[in-house]
Amino acid sequence: MSTLRIARPAIALLTGAAVAAQVLTGVPAATADTALDTALDTAPVHVTVNTRAGLAAASDTAVGTNHAIWDSNLGTNETADLLKAAGVKMLRYPGGSYSDIYHWKTHTAPGGYVAPDTDFDTFISGAKRTGAQPIVIANYGTGTAQEAADWVEYANVTKKYGVKYWEIGNENYGNGHYGADWEADDHADKSPAEYARNLVQYSDAMKAVDPTIKIGAVLTTPANWPDGIVAAGDQATWNDTVLSIAASKIDFVILHWYPPYNDVADVLTKTAHIPDMIYLVRKQIAEHAGARAGDIGIAVTEINSGIAPNTQPGALFAADAYAGFMEQGVFTVDWWNVHNGAGTISTVAGHTDYGDFGMLSSGTCSGDTCEPPLNTPFAPYHALTMVSAFARPGDRFVRAATDEPLVVAHAARRPNGDLAVLLINRDPDGEHQVEIDYAGFAPAAEAPTVQTLTNGATSVSTGHAGTATTQTLPPYSLTTLVLHPATATAGAPAAPGQPTASGVTDTTATISWPTAAPGASPVAKYEIHRQNGAVTEQLGETPGTSFTVRNLVPGTRYTVNVVARDTAGRVSWASAPLTFTTGTPDESSCAVRLTDTSDWGNGFVATVDVTNTGTAALDGWTLHFTWPTGWQTVSSGWSANWTQNGTAVNVTNTPDNGKLAPGASTSIGFVGAYSGPNILPTAFTLNGTLCTAQ
Repeated sequence: MSTLRIARPAIALLTGAAVAAQVLTGVPAATADTALDTALDTAPVHVTVNTRAGLAAASDTAVGTNHAIWDSNLGTNETADLLKAAGVKMLRYPGGSYSDIYHWKTHTAPGGYVAPDTDFDTFISGAKRTGAQPIVIANYGTGTAQEAADWVEYANVTKKYGVKYWEIGNENYGNGHYGADWEADDHADKSPAEYARNLVQYSDAMKAVDPTIKIGAVLTTPANWPDGIVAAGDQATWNDTVLSIAASKIDFVILHWYPPYNDVADVLTKTAHIPDMIYLVRKQIAEHAGARAGDIGIAVTEINSGIAPNTQPGALFAADAYAGFMEQGVFTVDWWNVHNGAGTISTVAGHTDYGDFGMLSSGTCSGDTCEPPLNTPFAPYHALTMVSAFARPGDRFVRAATDEPLVVAHAARRPNGDLAVLLINRDPDGEHQVEIDYAGFAPAAEAPTVQTLTNGATSVSTGHAGTATTQTLPPYSLTTLVLHPATATAGAPAAPGQPTASGVTDTTATISWPTAAPGASPVAKYEIHRQNGAVTEQLGETPGTSFTVRNLVPGTRYTVNVVARDTAGRVSWASAPLTFTTGTPDESSCAVRLTDTSDWGNGFVATVDVTNTGTAALDGWTLHFTWPTGWQTVSSGWSANWTQNGTAVNVTNTPDNGKLAPGASTSIGFVGAYSGPNILPTAFTLNGTLCTAQ
């Protein structure tokens, strides 16, 4: 049922209108009320696509999946051809936790099963047939740096396979150091510091053989265990420890994401965490890598919905998550797994779900229920097929948004001027009409090319339907539109280069960018646009390549793009995005320091130190801050009166700490809870005055 339906109390207030309808039209009141309900249920969903709000470009390795040495179909031509047809461009080997027991020279995994014909050369042969790049996991748990270096030599010197991406270990935080113990680790010291020290040795040994390879470090995923936890004997979290020691030796970081969930509907909402998740990881990288931060990529080398993985919810999750990560510049997203095997059998949205984390059937049975024949594609396979066609390598994502939580939108513009829009209907029961508005793009009048994956479908259908501005989305469906521009885009200037920020204060920032290549006419000026959801506001314009933005809000994250406009009025596509966060005043009459003193993955204890840095004494105070997200709350607090309304938190003094003389401080605290990435607030006011954040 559409969430646009007005709640019953509001409907009750309209019964007078229903009576009027009966008097004026002769239609009974009940019928008029029913008609009103029907109209509300069928109200169109408004979708906004803004090509001025540019996001990341799609990588040539973005759509990936995992292979495993215990899968006897790893090296078959049928499997490789199916992966190629889905557009898979990255294949990971030798498979999750098996990587930390696998010895490539002997093709053995003591304690585990190794299927025949799954050795490294067979894997590479299949990857070549698929047209995918390999990403290989070096054995950290039971291997050595020398063993890994020998693998690089065999792969890239002896065999000239050109394997570029090498991970050091798999989920090594699961070695028992934080309590849970599933990952093999023979090191006596299982701390993040020991992992980081060995990571440096692996990197040095492997790059001595081939300096062109890229080395990846295992990190924890924000808001997913054991992120945020400081284990006994450690000085910091896994991520901060690993990056503080090894940031100068790595080229990318590795995340795995199996989101926690309550049910199918809940897991589909977790994709909203992705932008803040990647923002936090980039922030952690920047804190430790300095000038190298921009050169360190992010890979999500395992992902799965974890629930209903073979039916339509798995497909909806996959498409939404892949697009979401690609928008944020993640260079590969790798589904777990190609084949996995039947698990718990259930019925989801009218179809049998085999609880199989593979995207192709293994043909196995669970009890009396057997999967379809080997290599039958499950729903997520079709989702990856659609994502591959929706956002091709080099396409740049742009902002898209809807006013209906059950409908999600993504969009990507293509170098030839076309625009692709991916629409996801998460409503299992009802179709939704959508009306699409475009900013910075005028679609051609003809019916667009439309690809659709409906609930239970065994393939993606392609045709022409609706218009560029109106579409009907079936229940539980994926729909992709490919739109041509109404007029040719030839002659427009190229997009400006990557913007950078300097001189960021609490209210100002200087934005600079490389010159845009002109088209048919000279570039006349550049416009700076701030993203606010799918809406942009122009912050200024200049004929030069630098602009100082003023009147910014302190403690606020800004994402901006630059576009070029030529003397004939032609406008370029948007530049790559730039994200920066304003600070707080260097001088104020108050100062606040918030410290996360203890974290357990979905909650934390914080202390807040409030100092009167002014010249006048305070007799009573009110502290105010706003949570950056909607999934953060104050559970309880002490030494003050704590209240929260929405995301706004107000804190007032108690009788014993209300008086603060100049230079005096008070320490208060709270227990916070979070169900998504925990971005701490940075802007605080005391009695209405913006404080310096310490």
